Amino acid sequence: MKFKKSQTLQQIASLIDAKFVGDKNFEILGINEIHVVEQGDIVFVDHPKYYDKALNSAATTILINKEVACPEGKALLISDDPFRDFNKITKKFNPFIASKVSISETATIGSDTIIQPNVFIGNLVKIGKNCVIHPNVTIYDNTVIGNNVTIHANTVLGADAFYYKNRPEGFDKLISGGKVVIKDNVDLGASCTIDKGVTGNTTIGEGTKIDNQVHVGHDTLIGKKCLIASQTGIAGCVIIEDEVTIWGQVGTNSGITIGKGAVILGQTGVTKSVPGGKSYFGTPISESREKLKELAEIKRFLKDRKNS
Repeated sequence: MKFKKSQTLQQIASLIDAKFVGDKNFEILGINEIHVVEQGDIVFVDHPKYYDKALNSAATTILINKEVACPEGKALLISDDPFRDFNKITKKFNPFIASKVSISETATIGSDTIIQPNVFIGNLVKIGKNCVIHPNVTIYDNTVIGNNVTIHANTVLGADAFYYKNRPEGFDKLISGGKVVIKDNVDLGASCTIDKGVTGNTTIGEGTKIDNQVHVGHDTLIGKKCLIASQTGIAGCVIIEDEVTIWGQVGTNSGITIGKGAVILGQTGVTKSVPGGKSYFGTPISESREKLKELAEIKRFLKDRKNS
């Protein structure tokens, strides 16, 4: 999430009431999660396991809960609760603005696009040309939709990321400040849910077709010309490269990559990253031929044991 206007280290420190290490005029351009950070971003870290990863990331300002040596060319914000303060920054620079109408006056809708009854379109949404948005679709703020996109009934674009911190008093929610981006020529089935990024974009690539009742988690990137069948659940921060086929009832772990042209057969649990150009099946995931051989061997073993 980029700020509309650059901020200084001192300005952000004052906002969250934190100590800082570095030049008070050090430039800050936005905030992002660790997997999408760029130069000029703030990243937060609140666990020793991830200190090195955050300090050595592309982020140039690290919001951290321990006083550590500051890497050259970077700045630190020292906070007793970086999670809380990251939320403060999101609220300040991307506040929630309630809608009072079904289609926001700040939304832009391209020519020849059809909007069916009972569709909600939030603030600053952009929809391209020749789209069809069917009844009861909900499109949250800042969503970007390309040309020739079809979205079927009851689909939701831009709900919050499923991202919480477990505290003694209950789960504390990380506020989502990202968006959903749907490229040209995408079809989305009925009752799909595409969550927005925490700070970046959840993106569906050009020409991809998604069946009914598919869930796509926050900050996931789906490539071009993918086919994803019904009841698939894709976790957050997943990369699905171009021309991947995913059959029904597949589930994935977060933070994995599915390579170009891979085929994931139905009811597979994608527990790790897999290369492209191959077919996969089972939980834990294996190449489909090998998994079917394993199942056949198990069946034969059990039969032999029964007859012995």
